[in-house]
Amino acid sequence: MSGDRRDRNNGKNRNDRRPILAPRGDYQTLLSFQKAQVVYDITFRFARRFVENGDRTRDQMIQAARSGEKNILEGSKAAVISKETEIKLTGVARASLEELLDDYRDYLRVREKPIWEKDSKEAVYVRRLGCRKPQSYEIYREFIETRPPDVIANIAICLIHQANYLLDRQMTRLERDFMEDGGLRERMTRARLEKRKPPPKQ
Repeated sequence: MSGDRRDRNNGKNRNDRRPILAPRGDYQTLLSFQKAQVVYDITFRFARRFVENGDRTRDQMIQAARSGEKNILEGSKAAVISKETEIKLTGVARASLEELLDDYRDYLRVREKPIWEKDSKEAVYVRRLGCRKPQSYEIYREFIETRPPDVIANIAICLIHQANYLLDRQMTRLERDFMEDGGLRERMTRARLEKRKPPPKQ
C-alpha cells in the first residue's frame, strides 16, 4: 500500500516539474514568421524591379526584410536555452519590419502615390488574404507579378502591419512567460532545489 502511494506521489512530482530546457515548436508554424517570410519574398522582388540599381534603398529594404524574417527564426531557436535572447531577437525583428514599413511609405510619398486607408476596399481585401493559413508568397504571387509598384507597395504595407501586430502580441506573451517562469538560470536553480529536497516521510 505504502509502495503504491509512493509511486503515485513520485509520478505526480515528476509530472509537475517544469523542464529545464523550455520546449519550443517549429518556427515555421509561427504565423509571424510566415508573414515576415512573405514580406521578404515581396520586398526582394519589389526592390529589384522598382528601386534603381545603385540606390542604397534597394539593399536596405532587402536587408530589413531579411532581418525581420531571420530574427524571428533565430529567436525561436534560441528559446530552448534563453528566453531573454528570444525576446531580444523578436524585438529586433519588429524593429526591422518597422524600418521597412517606413521605406515603403517613403517610396509612395516621394512619388506622390496614395497610401491605402485602413478601411479601404483594397486594404480590407489584402487583410482577408492575410487570414489564410498557412501564409505563403503563392497567395499574393498574381498581384505582385501583375500590379503596378504603388499597389505592390501598399500590399506590402498591409502585410507588414499584420506581421507587426503578431509580433507585438508575441512579445507580450514572451515577456509574461519570462516573468512567470524566468530564464534558463532560474529553471536550473529550481531544479537543483527540487533535487536537494529530502524524500517525503513514509
